[in-house]
Amino acid sequence: MTTERTEPAQNADERSMLEGWLYYHRETLAWKCARLTDEQLRTASVPPSDLSLMGLVRHMAEVERSWFRRVFAGEDAGPLYYGDADPDGEFHPGEADTWKDAYETWQTEIAAARRNTAGAALDDLSLGRHHSHPQPCSLRWIYTHMIEEYARHNGHADLLRQRIDGVTGE
Repeated sequence: MTTERTEPAQNADERSMLEGWLYYHRETLAWKCARLTDEQLRTASVPPSDLSLMGLVRHMAEVERSWFRRVFAGEDAGPLYYGDADPDGEFHPGEADTWKDAYETWQTEIAAARRNTAGAALDDLSLGRHHSHPQPCSLRWIYTHMIEEYARHNGHADLLRQRIDGVTGE
C-alpha cells in the first residue's frame, strides 16, 4: 500500500498547520480503507469489538457534521446514521451499506466543514454548543479536537486493517 498523504509544512503558520494536520489525518483514514471490498470494510476484525473501518468513516462523518455544522456554524443538522433505536448507529453498517455511500457522505461533511470555516479566524467562537461543552468553542479548539479525534481513530483503523489483510503502515 502506497502512502499518498501530504504532511503539513514544518514551518507553516498556525492556521495552515492545524488545517494541514486535519487534512493529513483525513487522508490517513481514507488510506486505511483503500482497496478493500464493502464486506471487508464492514468487518469487525478485532473481536470482541464491533468496530469496523466503514463504521469509523461513518462516525467521522457524524463528528465532522457535529463540530463544524452544528457547533461551529450553529446549523440545525440532524444525525446521519444514529437515532433513538441505535444511538451508535454509525458504527453498525448493514449489508446494504456501501463504501461509496459512506465515503461520499464523509466527503460531503468535510466539504461543509471547509465552507463553514472559510474566512473564520482561529479565535472565532462557535455559534452553537456541544452537549458536552456548554460554552462556545473557538475554531482553534475545534481544529485541535478534530485532529485528536482522527488520530485516535486512525490508531483503531491500523489494527482493523492489519487484521483484515495484514497491511500495516504509519
